[in-house]
Amino acid sequence: MKSVDVFVAGGGPAGLAAGIAVRRKGFEVVVADALRPPIDKACGEGLMPNAVRAIDELGVSIPAEHSARFRGIRFTAPGIEVEADFPSESGLGVRRTTLHSLLAEQAERSGVQLLWDTTVRGIDDDVVSLSGAEAVRSRWIVGADGSSSRVRKWAGLDAAARFSRRFAFRRHYGRPPWTHCIEIWWGAGCQIYVTPVTADSVGIALMSRDSRLRLDDALPRFPELMGRLGGAEIITTERGAVSATRRLRRVQRGRFALIGDASGSVDAITGEGLSLAFQQAMSLADALATGDLADYESEHRRILRRPRFMGDFMLLLDRFPVLQRRALPALAANPRLFEQLLAMHVGELPIRHFAGASAALGWQILAG
Repeated sequence: MKSVDVFVAGGGPAGLAAGIAVRRKGFEVVVADALRPPIDKACGEGLMPNAVRAIDELGVSIPAEHSARFRGIRFTAPGIEVEADFPSESGLGVRRTTLHSLLAEQAERSGVQLLWDTTVRGIDDDVVSLSGAEAVRSRWIVGADGSSSRVRKWAGLDAAARFSRRFAFRRHYGRPPWTHCIEIWWGAGCQIYVTPVTADSVGIALMSRDSRLRLDDALPRFPELMGRLGGAEIITTERGAVSATRRLRRVQRGRFALIGDASGSVDAITGEGLSLAFQQAMSLADALATGDLADYESEHRRILRRPRFMGDFMLLLDRFPVLQRRALPALAANPRLFEQLLAMHVGELPIRHFAGASAALGWQILAG
């Protein structure tokens, strides 16, 4: 039976990032996944500036011809438009399949052993049973197997302090981006995200609480956006996913640690899923180097604190249409306030400033 230092169950971006970061600490690492690259997932495909920094630290370079820079965020609603640039660096739009392939290549270059088309069948203490391969004995076992993580269940870490979900659907259009921002179009009961992903294509993603709502049904609610898309060719099929908000009581126990969506998640409205996974990967590697996963638990809480806070704030606008109809005009009337919120969102302004920003927004709403 093969013995390794770290076994990672799940070869998505979170698992590959964990493999790369842990391998850099000198550990022997195996990453296994039931699928084979490139693995796709319905997501907004926008890397916020903090995610771009994190992926740079992992040694992954995204070619300019396979991506598109964006400088900020724009909120759009009927008769309302407000945007703000990021305080310093830009974000990067990139197709999920492109990003996954680049991460897999970097993991292989780093010396991570990759087992594709390999399902994790079960875990007994330190022994991981696999389909189509010999079992592996591992000192540490990392669950990076997504929001429905089986590793989380096997490790006894499934207890959640909070859980809610929405639904996402995404496809791509062959049309050059018309903006240097990620656009969030706010409508009744849903949002549509527009992300530049290459010089000649955009990603369109729908988010709602209605599992039956699809892009073809939702887009007519946004006639201006429909006009911008015009007769653009649909270049990918519609792909769906669940966007969960899950807060776990613990993310490590004994030899087990969880990362990415397996370890809890924030709603995709934040655009922070990949950034969180990359930060968690580096934090996990540091904790394994010291042999104390309690350090990872503490860092994991710290990493999630700001995105959870901002996610809760943005979901209030989704849940309460009256608040949305008042808050968006208030932000449009005070662009500086929107800039502060965006700076907090990407971690370039301390979250303690939110109290003052929320008070200012509340006053604007009342004044309006």
